[in-house]
Amino acid sequence: MQYGTLTVGVANEVGTVVLNRPEVRNAFDETMIAELTRAFEALGARDDVRAIVLAANGKAFCAGADLNWMKRMAGYSDAENRADARRLARMLDAVYRCAKPVVARVNGDAYAGGLGLVCAADVVVAVDTARFCLSEARLGLMPATIAPYVIRALGEQASRRYFATAETFDCATALRLGLVGEAVAADRLDAAVARIVGALRANGPDAVRECRALVRDVAGRTIDEALIEDTALRIARIRASDEGREGIAAFLEKRAPRWRGEEANSR
Repeated sequence: MQYGTLTVGVANEVGTVVLNRPEVRNAFDETMIAELTRAFEALGARDDVRAIVLAANGKAFCAGADLNWMKRMAGYSDAENRADARRLARMLDAVYRCAKPVVARVNGDAYAGGLGLVCAADVVVAVDTARFCLSEARLGLMPATIAPYVIRALGEQASRRYFATAETFDCATALRLGLVGEAVAADRLDAAVARIVGALRANGPDAVRECRALVRDVAGRTIDEALIEDTALRIARIRASDEGREGIAAFLEKRAPRWRGEEANSR
C-alpha cells in the first residue's frame, strides 16, 4: 500500500507506523485518519507481524487536528460532521482493537486527538520531556471520540480535571497517572521500545492476543458468577490449544517454544 502521510514497514516480525507530517507537528487530517485505519487493519492481518510500533517523525508526536482540516470542518453540514467524526472514531478503534499489540513510541508532545491516539495503544513509552494536553475545551469543543480511550488510560477523576481545564501536563504527571508506562531520556527511547517489543515477541502470539482481549473484556465488570465462569472457560480453552500445549511442553523440557522460530532452533 502507498501512504502519503505515514511511513509503514515490517522488519523482524515488527510492523512500524510512523506519522510523517513533521511540518505540521504530525497533526492529522482526513487523509491521515484514513491511512492510519488502513495501516493498522493491514498490519493486524499479517501473519509475519507480532507487534506494531506507532511512532512519529520530527519533534512532536502529534498536535491533534490539522488547522486546515478544522477550517474545512467549520463549513460541514450536520451529516458531514457526523460522518467525519465516525471516521476518526473508527481509526482509534482500529488501533485499540488491532489484532497485534501496539507500542506507542512518544518522541514529543501529544495534544488533543494525538493524545487519544497514544491512549489507544497497549503500551506507551515516552521521552521524559513530552507534554500532554486535552485542549478541546479551549476551542469550545470536547474530546468526545477519544474519551473512551483517554478515560481508560487516565482514570475518571483525572479525566474530569483535564477534559474541563485543558491544562498541559508533563510526562512525570502522565507517568504517575498511568497514561505513560515508561518515561526515558531521548537517547534511551529506542532501546526501551525495543526491549518491550522483544518481550512481546518472546510470548505466544495467540496468548498475547487473548491476554489483550481478557483485559478489554474484564475491566470494569462486576466479579460475579458469570465473570468467574467466563475466566474459567478462557483458561481451559487456551490450556487445550496447540500453543498452550507447546508452551507447557517447552517449559517442562527446558527448551524454547516453537513460536520463537530461529531462536528456538538455536538453543
